[in-house]
Amino acid sequence: MPAVTTPIAASEVTITYRPERDGDPDPGEVVWTWVPYEDDPGQGKDRPVVVIGVAGTDLVVVPLSSRDHERRRDAEEWTELGRGPWDPSNRVSFANVDRLLRVAAAEVRREGAGLDRPRFDRVVDGVRARHPDLA
Repeated sequence: MPAVTTPIAASEVTITYRPERDGDPDPGEVVWTWVPYEDDPGQGKDRPVVVIGVAGTDLVVVPLSSRDHERRRDAEEWTELGRGPWDPSNRVSFANVDRLLRVAAAEVRREGAGLDRPRFDRVVDGVRARHPDLA
């Protein structure tokens, strides 16, 4: 369990978009890393995340899920991202825009795909709606 995948305050985040298909995780990309469960941070699983920016030398990410949250009471916490090459089953993904996490770049296991600017902006807009103190 990587101890560096932790919640982060919105005030520490610098949003940026600069995906580069170079094998390194960059803002604007979907990558895979270990993500702790919200209800039990001592446990978690490897999952895709969207890199939305940086905090110092760390990445700032929001987790993805293939579960449709539209009819759940927490629907406003999720933004539909659509399908992409990060999901081998080609399922629609949803970004948890309520949950900002800090992760060291070394803890990223693989690069999934770069996001086009409109999808990246949709995720960031969702994050800003949930975190008004985000710059």
